[in-house]
Amino acid sequence: MRPAWLEVNFDALAHNYNLLRSRAGNTQVIGVVKANAYGHGAVEVGKELLRLGAWGLAVATTDEARELRRAGIVARILLMGSLHPQQAREVVELDLIPSISTLESAEALNALGKPVTVHLEFDTGMGRVGFQPEEAPQVKEHFARYDNLLIQGIYSHFADAEEDVLWTKEQIASFKQVQQVFGPGYFYHLCNTAGTFNFGEYGLSAVRPGIGLYGLLPHLGLKPIARLLAKPTQVKELPPGRRIGYSGLYTTQGREWIATLPVGYADGIPRLVFNRATVRYYPDDQPCTCPVVGRISMDQITVKLPGPVGLEQVFEVVTPDFDPTSSLWGWAELTGTVSYEPAVRLAARLPRVYLRDGVEVARAG
Repeated sequence: MRPAWLEVNFDALAHNYNLLRSRAGNTQVIGVVKANAYGHGAVEVGKELLRLGAWGLAVATTDEARELRRAGIVARILLMGSLHPQQAREVVELDLIPSISTLESAEALNALGKPVTVHLEFDTGMGRVGFQPEEAPQVKEHFARYDNLLIQGIYSHFADAEEDVLWTKEQIASFKQVQQVFGPGYFYHLCNTAGTFNFGEYGLSAVRPGIGLYGLLPHLGLKPIARLLAKPTQVKELPPGRRIGYSGLYTTQGREWIATLPVGYADGIPRLVFNRATVRYYPDDQPCTCPVVGRISMDQITVKLPGPVGLEQVFEVVTPDFDPTSSLWGWAELTGTVSYEPAVRLAARLPRVYLRDGVEVARAG
């Protein structure tokens, strides 16, 4: 196996799953595994979420759903986002539950002549996709004419449940109007991760946590589920005045030990964290923090060590915490973005190793 890999902790995933579920009154959970489970590996994470009791999985594209089906996952898969009419045949082929936001997509599905279970999405304030709440009576009337479409679920999406309480309550009120039109008996869902934590009383039939499952929000009791590990490919001592990396953005101040680790921006390390990020290793079980020095290359980084180490030494390039210089959350802070972005950029070329109770239970790549 490549001497760099992503280790995913299923115990942390279970912790996050149970915490989120408890915040919404133990309602059902739709496991969001789009974007390769936020970089963590959709197939294995999806299987684990189903083992934990998830109602089903949610993806953003038909290709993501196809990967799950090819891996033998037969559970419910919700295709989120507005379905384009040209995707109708794939939905039937893959036995997906599509999100319907337009009559055009509904008619394309209905015309195929096969029964399809659908979820309707309403735009209560996000402004991206969905029927308008005031259109609910007309939407209900239209769907009564479709012989092959069965409305199972109805949902919307919060725009700022993290900070804007008033706006979120307005969205809830708009969604309640939709519920009044359709009545009981539907699988209603509304809450993302922020909604689950801040408005869990509106968990309805299920919640749809994404980033929370992967533990990448601080101060909420969540646990990051992954760490990126690497072994050095070379360790060397350099004299004073030696420039390191592209553009020579770091110069050794004295005799310094430098390790080269075989990961770079092609693996998801933001190029802009040069001379700011750190990595860790654990001599004698004590953490030792080492600065990344010089440019982040496509496939390699260089780090300054306090002394020599062997090539079997394992370094944490991403730590499973909220360290400001060595975690996915920290990388996001250093580069002015959100933790979703460095997570989903963890490259598919990184092998992934999955642990439960400290024992490897699966491997991919």
